[in-house]
Amino acid sequence: MIIYIHGFASSGQGTKARLFREYFKTQGAAFIAPSLSTIPFLALDTLEQLIESYLNLNQKVSLMGSSLGGFYSIYLSRKYNLKAVLINPSIFPYDTLSKVPSPMTNFYDGASFEWKEEHYEALRKYEVAEVNAENYMLLLQTGDESLDYKHAAQKFSDATLDIEEGGSHSYEGIERQFKNVKKFLRSE
Repeated sequence: MIIYIHGFASSGQGTKARLFREYFKTQGAAFIAPSLSTIPFLALDTLEQLIESYLNLNQKVSLMGSSLGGFYSIYLSRKYNLKAVLINPSIFPYDTLSKVPSPMTNFYDGASFEWKEEHYEALRKYEVAEVNAENYMLLLQTGDESLDYKHAAQKFSDATLDIEEGGSHSYEGIERQFKNVKKFLRSE
């Protein structure tokens, strides 16, 4: 099972989730992209329950995470020893998301939600200091207007890295990476 974890104020119905869902369907691979709570501990609780339910069925689980979803993927990959593809991941979300105005609007459905100090501060407890580099593939674009790609490149310098010049935070042209992602997730 491949679990896609969307970014902050996004949805399991966002563009990248939809594109990967369509691709993995053509590959006969099981893929889900749940829409998660904006409250960090609720989002992670949902993801942990999903992961544990698949692992209890002896299914292989892999993660894909974009932005804040990348941060969550780092934590979950470490906790369960899972492979993870990180797309322009947030490395210090408690800093970057501290600047977000509240109320905030969901990018997908326009719903309004509160983003409080207690939420972004709660992210600190999910930070992973040391990573098992072989479990990670990073897709970074230098034109990311929201996050400094160098933070992720430095933290994951020994992982599988693909750094493209230009692009944006949403990762332009993600379709070019489909085969590389599939190959990485299927490798042992």
